[in-house]
Order: sequence, then C-alpha cells, then structure tokens
Amino acid sequence: LMRTLIYLLTALAVMALAFWAYRENYRTQEAITRMQAVQTEMAGLREKIGLLRAEWAFLNRPERLAKLVTLNADKLRLQPLKPGQFVAPKQVPFPLPGRQPADDAALPGDDGWSGPSQNPGAPPRRPAVSANPMAGATDPAADAPADPTLAPTKDPESQP
Repeated sequence: LMRTLIYLLTALAVMALAFWAYRENYRTQEAITRMQAVQTEMAGLREKIGLLRAEWAFLNRPERLAKLVTLNADKLRLQPLKPGQFVAPKQVPFPLPGRQPADDAALPGDDGWSGPSQNPGAPPRRPAVSANPMAGATDPAADAPADPTLAPTKDPESQP
C-alpha cells in the first residue's frame, strides 16, 4: 500500500512537472517571437531614420537654401546671408550666470542699427534693464526709452 502511494505521488509529480515545462516552453517561444518582432520593427525604424537623415541633408544643401532665399526674399522679407554674419563660438559674448547682458554691447558684425525690427510679426524690443533695481526709481525720465523708436506704440486695432 505504501509503495503504491509513493508510485502514484511520483507519477503525479512527474505529470505536474511535465505540464509546467510544457507551459514554460510555450511562454519562452512566445517571448522569443515577440522579441524578434520588436527587433524587426527596430531595424525598420533604423532604416527609416537613415532615409530621413539623408532626405534632411538633401533638403538642407546650402546651394538649395540659397536658391530658396533668392526666390522668396520678396515675400518673406529675407536678407541675403553674408559671411560676416557668422562668427566662431569664442567670439559670442555669452552672459555670465546671474547677470544681464549689456544691451549696448556691440556684437561682431553688428552695424550699430538698433531700430525696430523689419519683421512685422516680431515682438517689440525690450527696454534696457538696469543692474540696480532702484536706479531711476525717482526719476520719471528714466522710464522713457532713450531711443524714440523703442517707445511703445498703440495697436490701431485695439483702439475703440
């Protein structure tokens, strides 16, 4: 009786282990299939990224962009590029942390013109900000911009 019970329990344990191994095998095969699908998708996306980079490089050729600038300069009010507009990063006067850049500091290639923007959609220029917040607090003339072209203008559409 005892021997039969041990044989029966052993047979049940073998069957349970076989069922577990069978399920684990199918789970593994399913995971491998999903992994292969993801790798295939990644390869397709890498190929697509390569094509998009090539297209971007093709569309951004300097000679093509120069032609577009020339063709659309009237509509977009674009100015032709000049070699003097480009500088090395070391020539750019980056502000120190915590300090405002001086508004009157001339940038390399700057012609000194500080009038309003020729772009009608551009925001108005900000008035110069003093490093001392109390400077000009008692002087009403300090609030007025030194350059009359920087004075705020009223929008004709907003008037009643």
